[in-house]
Amino acid sequence: MVNSFDWIILKSRQIVKDRWISVRSDTCQMPNGTIVDPYYVLEYPTWVNVVALTKNQEVILVKQYRHGLKKTILELPSGAVEAEDVLPVEAAKRELLEETGYTSNNFIETGILSPNPANHTNLTHCFLAINVESVADLKLDVTEQIDVVILPIKKLIENIDNGILLQTLHISSLFFALKKLGKVQFS
Repeated sequence: MVNSFDWIILKSRQIVKDRWISVRSDTCQMPNGTIVDPYYVLEYPTWVNVVALTKNQEVILVKQYRHGLKKTILELPSGAVEAEDVLPVEAAKRELLEETGYTSNNFIETGILSPNPANHTNLTHCFLAINVESVADLKLDVTEQIDVVILPIKKLIENIDNGILLQTLHISSLFFALKKLGKVQFS
C-alpha cells in the first residue's frame, strides 16, 4: 500500500491576478485530516535563465536594480515565457537578445528548476548559449534599466562565494552550465 502525501483542495479563491502575478488562497485537507486554511499559492509564468558564453569564455551578465532587495545586482539574462514563445528556448533567445543584444545559434537546455515548490506553481528552464555574439542594441521594457557586464567565466566562478550573484536560480543555472561544460569537479 502506497501512502499519499497529496493534499486535497477543498476551496480556492483568487486574491490577486494581473500580468505579473496571481495569488490564490486555498483551503486544503492533508491526508491525516488536518485542514490548512489559508494556504497561499503564487502562480507565476514559466521563467528562463541564460548562461551566455562568448568564444573567449566570457559570461554576459546584466546589472539592474531589484526592488525586493533594494539593490542593484548582477544577474543572468532572464525573464518569463510569453504567449508568443512556443517553447522555453524561444523565450531564452528573446530575453538574451532584448536584455543584452547578444545571440547564438547554439542554445542547450541544461536543467529545469522549481523556484519554490512550497507555494510557486511555475518552473524555470535553464539554458547555456555558446559562442554568443553582439548583434543588436538592447530592447528593454519600460520597467527595465540594464547595463551589460562581460566577465571572464573564471572570475565569475572565483567570486561566486563573495556574493557576485545573489539570485538563487541564477547560481543554480550557472552550476548546470558549468556541469555541461565539464568545469565542475568533485573530489
